[in-house]
Amino acid sequence: MIDSSLRWVDDRLGIAKGGRTFLDKIFPDHWSFMLGEIALYSFVVLMVTGVFLSLYYVPSAHEIVYHGSYGPLQGQRVSEAYASSVGLSFDVRSGLLMRQAHHWAADIFLGSIAVHMARVFFTGAFRKPREFNWIVGVTMLILGIVNGFLGYSLPDDLVSGTGIRIAYSIIESIPLVGSYLAFFVFGGNYPGNGVIIPRFFIIHVLIVPLILMGLLGAHLGLLVKQKHTQFKGRGKTEHNVVGSPMFPTFMAKTTGFLFMTTAVIFLLGGFAQINPIWQFGQYEPYQISYAVQPDWYMGWLDGALRVMPSWEWVGWGHTIPLEVFLPAVIFPGLIFNILLVWPFIESRHTKDLAYHNLLDRPRDRPKRTAAGAAMLTLLGMTFFASSTDVMANFLQLPLKDVLWFFRFAIPIAPVIAYFLTFKICNEMRAAEGVGKRKRALIVSRSATGEYSTVESAPRPGDEVDELDAIPVPTFIDLVPPELATGEGVRRVMR
Repeated sequence: MIDSSLRWVDDRLGIAKGGRTFLDKIFPDHWSFMLGEIALYSFVVLMVTGVFLSLYYVPSAHEIVYHGSYGPLQGQRVSEAYASSVGLSFDVRSGLLMRQAHHWAADIFLGSIAVHMARVFFTGAFRKPREFNWIVGVTMLILGIVNGFLGYSLPDDLVSGTGIRIAYSIIESIPLVGSYLAFFVFGGNYPGNGVIIPRFFIIHVLIVPLILMGLLGAHLGLLVKQKHTQFKGRGKTEHNVVGSPMFPTFMAKTTGFLFMTTAVIFLLGGFAQINPIWQFGQYEPYQISYAVQPDWYMGWLDGALRVMPSWEWVGWGHTIPLEVFLPAVIFPGLIFNILLVWPFIESRHTKDLAYHNLLDRPRDRPKRTAAGAAMLTLLGMTFFASSTDVMANFLQLPLKDVLWFFRFAIPIAPVIAYFLTFKICNEMRAAEGVGKRKRALIVSRSATGEYSTVESAPRPGDEVDELDAIPVPTFIDLVPPELATGEGVRRVMR
């Protein structure tokens, strides 16, 4: 019955040939290639938990009187969005687990994308012919950050409401069109007429996830279509891939990894509290919370806003608040545009137009590695600047001193990181000689007190293995020519 059913489907869709090619695809065995799978499986958990939450969440700013299980809110007027979010945490069975797992999955999703793209960048996996896949990945990162902010804003608590107020100011700071755009998005002057929560909800649960699923399909499709990258090693060349086939080895491993990722996310959701909105309270425009930072993927933008001086530009009847426009519009715009066009910048600089399936060691590309270290340092310093108030309180320092420290550290630290990384990479390359490691030198002292050096025997891996350039033979290569017919191959297999 199964055989006839599959034949019936194949006769109409012709999937057998493509399915065989897909199942025979080879995946390299290296732990760093699992980073992208963490992002994929976190996205799956996000979709599942998001469907559950959408069944109970009410995307409305209409005020009601709270009559739920949380005592401190009894009888208070809150929005339906906030009341339903608190109800999810206390009145819905497994609601708090699903809400916190959803939040943790979002943080892990964006974190795994960032680390995965760092691996791709430092190993040169974005080079020809994978430039388009790199652009798809950067676009997914941007959309993930936007959607994370939208979902973070939906509970309408004091922290998320403050974030929405900042978003309004960022939109309003855009020259010429900012005030009109903010008025259109919010349905009026801030806080608008209550349409922002329903609009954020539709964008968060429908529009952006559909775009992300399309980009994810394109990303995986390109991965299957193109040859998988791999690190240099024994038997690995630009024309082959050494590893495990899709079926059954890789499929079994990746399924187990799906269960592991899901288990970790739900363990965090069950035991690690995140975003306790009942402690923050309902959002009120005249209130603001202390010692609360946004999720990590928004921290770098928050830090840039905090350290920017109070500058503004006035001219031709217009005022541009540079204290908001530069750190929240220009700065992220530069970062993401540099990421999008980096493959073309590097290929133009290096005049490298060849196809690349073997990955680089970061030390072998000092300029690229140094540039990446400088970028990470820049983003890291702005991220830490998002907790200036907490640092000032913990270290018992004036807040102004902490702000001035980061105002100097943010532009200076990346420059230091660049030159240090560049020097370290060059020293590591020089220590290896021309692609080889130096043999250890033994210093000995004679009975008369004289010192001399003796070169030790070669260590494993010092000599070039002739097999390094030989591809791994396939099954057909092992069959004698006289048996290389279809019947002969079947006889050898038997």
